[in-house]
Amino acid sequence: MVIWTSFRARITQAHSRLICSLLLLCITLTGIIGINRASAQEAVTSAVILMYHRFGEDDYASTSVTMEQFQAHVTELTSGKYTVTPLSKIVEALKAGTPLPERTIALTIDDAYASVYNNAWPILKREGLPFTLFVATEPVDKGSPDFMTWDQIAELQASGLVEIGSQAVTHPHMPLKSATRNSEELTLSADRLQEKTGTRPSMFAYPYGEASHEVMTLAQEGGYSAAFGQHSGVANSTSDMFYLPRFPINVNYGGVERFTRLINALPLPVSGLTPSNPTLPAQGQGNPPAFGFTVEAVSENLSDLKCYHSDASQISQFEQLGNRFEVRFDSAFAPGRTRVNCTMLGHSGRWRWFGMQYYVPPE
Repeated sequence: MVIWTSFRARITQAHSRLICSLLLLCITLTGIIGINRASAQEAVTSAVILMYHRFGEDDYASTSVTMEQFQAHVTELTSGKYTVTPLSKIVEALKAGTPLPERTIALTIDDAYASVYNNAWPILKREGLPFTLFVATEPVDKGSPDFMTWDQIAELQASGLVEIGSQAVTHPHMPLKSATRNSEELTLSADRLQEKTGTRPSMFAYPYGEASHEVMTLAQEGGYSAAFGQHSGVANSTSDMFYLPRFPINVNYGGVERFTRLINALPLPVSGLTPSNPTLPAQGQGNPPAFGFTVEAVSENLSDLKCYHSDASQISQFEQLGNRFEVRFDSAFAPGRTRVNCTMLGHSGRWRWFGMQYYVPPE
């Protein structure tokens, strides 16, 4: 009887150890699966959106790329690592939270310059790469030789590769205009594009990337599904759908090494952005801004995160409070456009990127 009791106790202990081991294994596997699912979900709910203007126009280095640069970009994009997707499909996925392939890329081109049709379009058509062309309607209506014609724009749309978006009528500095005028810019441009192409645009690009809460609201009320700035960053499910980021590409920032780094970038999802209004007061309270944000769903070492400012004012304070970051500046932002970029190198060797453009009206 004593022998049996001792034997049964050993079996019970062994059984308990087995159960604990199995539980520990399940917990570990659940954690690994959870991490993998989180990583996969993060990867498929973001997209890199690129912004071009001119192609092969050497006199416009700030808005053009050389044809050698552009061909190198296309070669990388068609290497098999990336999924170049129509912008509208990305907007739909981000709004619905539905998956996107890893390394999803969108190409956008602003202003409908003639070099788009003459230089970029033959390459993009040959490679079957979709893109969105944002058109300011007045320069096209005036028949300026620097811009595409309506027939050329219609040809691009008819190809099935090109979506047409609006960039207002006169390409104005919208934060400086009245609500009435901005409503007209949004509506009349959509009316004209629908008249000339047969399709009403659903996406809007702010001229110069300049927006404000008022302008963003007007774009939404005007029937657009999304609107885009000109600030760097990876669009993701935490991004404001009416101020989505795009990486600007030009001669100075168009080298293939940098380009490859951008199209492999990962999102830095944030919430609680302050200030969220892209337009700041010219002076006084609110300029310089108390810039801050909370990083969401990133488990990597956030102490590696750094922020940079394009303005003459300098970052005087950078404070991390858990996953909350507060940035202060030593002087007011100057009139015009200024950008704040916050980046960190992820464990995968890919950069995480969040950026914001602020506009200060002239005094």
